[in-house]
Amino acid sequence: MKKQISAVAVSSLSKRDTFISILIIGLLFFIFGFVSWVNAILIPYFKIACELTNFQSYLVAFAFYISYFVMSVPSSYLLKSTGFKKGMMIGFWTMAAGAFIFVPAALTRTYEIFLLGLFTLGAGLAILQTAANPYITVLGPKERAAQRISIMGICNKGAGILAPLLFAAVILKATDGDLFKQLPLMDVASREAALDELIRRVILPYTCVGAVLLGLGLMVRYSPLPEIDTEHESADLATANSGKTSIFQFPHLILGAVAIFLHVGTQVIAIDTIIGYAGSMNIHLLEAKVFPSYTLFATICGYITGIIVIPKLISQVSVLRICTLLGAIFTLLIIFSHGEVNILGHTADVSIWFVVLLGLANSMVWAGIWPLALDGLGRYTKLGASIMIMGLCGNAIMPLFYGYFADLYDLKSAYWVLFPCYLFLIFYAFYGFRIRRWNVDNFIKQNI
Repeated sequence: MKKQISAVAVSSLSKRDTFISILIIGLLFFIFGFVSWVNAILIPYFKIACELTNFQSYLVAFAFYISYFVMSVPSSYLLKSTGFKKGMMIGFWTMAAGAFIFVPAALTRTYEIFLLGLFTLGAGLAILQTAANPYITVLGPKERAAQRISIMGICNKGAGILAPLLFAAVILKATDGDLFKQLPLMDVASREAALDELIRRVILPYTCVGAVLLGLGLMVRYSPLPEIDTEHESADLATANSGKTSIFQFPHLILGAVAIFLHVGTQVIAIDTIIGYAGSMNIHLLEAKVFPSYTLFATICGYITGIIVIPKLISQVSVLRICTLLGAIFTLLIIFSHGEVNILGHTADVSIWFVVLLGLANSMVWAGIWPLALDGLGRYTKLGASIMIMGLCGNAIMPLFYGYFADLYDLKSAYWVLFPCYLFLIFYAFYGFRIRRWNVDNFIKQNI
């Protein structure tokens, strides 16, 4: 008989079972981070190798993350049909297929095939995310959910620090700086040959990634990770949700999904655009490759702080409010600050370090939103989680806005796209999560 745990009876799990479960989910978040944040180096790499504009290069993020929008709701039905563990195995194998698609894409240097591979990788990741986030939300007390998600965030962002650096070490050579300068001066045949050689460097690493993902799928399928039952709810939740016939009757969830959409968009812009922004300051790719790692390190510092202070010193809602306010402040500093500084051996405009600090501001937003948005969903938890995962398509859409305005104006002015995002996040952190009915008048009366 399958071992099942209920989201409302999770306290029945032993400490050992809980620890093993969190360890396995932590591995999943590490994989999420490694596969996702390597896009930070893929964007400038494809821009050079496939001769793209800023807008075209950010289709890397679009193709990868739009799959979350397409696959999130089907993922919830897949998990309902197969169970979490089999569903996660399918997710890993879908990701493996996406990694293997990079081989014919590189052999033909066809950007559209690369985008198909990225979409397939994202589709598999959507399945895994739909399963993993409810797991970590329910595996322990609700008031410590942000703390547990922060631990997962460290796994995710730690992989994100390693991914661009390892990928760059594999595909970039010390002489590539000279190559990039010579490309515009080459004749057509020589340039085509150089670009073909450059793009084919991705074949070996992505073949290895695909093989590892196949193995991880089998490992999770036969792991001791317990199934979770989100189809049944407590008597209190059953009474509270008795009149609910649609997931759209939970305003705090829908607003939470919008908040996730905007949050992940701000996060991916801070990480995936920083290499290009450094390039505008005449910092070449071989030096600029470390900047995404700085941003992710700032995020990890935020996670560690959250683990220490939540909930002993400060509530997870208060931390969410602080982070959203910091995001708005740092955005204005990116746009309005200027002046050359030398930090960590890099001579650059001071504004780039406020892009780095967005990593700190973004650190506890995801962890703060999830438990607030899933609160009280009961039997709607799986579908609610899939709606939240749909919000990750913000990673696909927001960078395109940035790329469009970067081409239209300049890379620095394009960071204005972040400001309205943080304004909505501030609204959700202070008021939006409290809305339980689509009735503005009642909500105003409750909060005046």
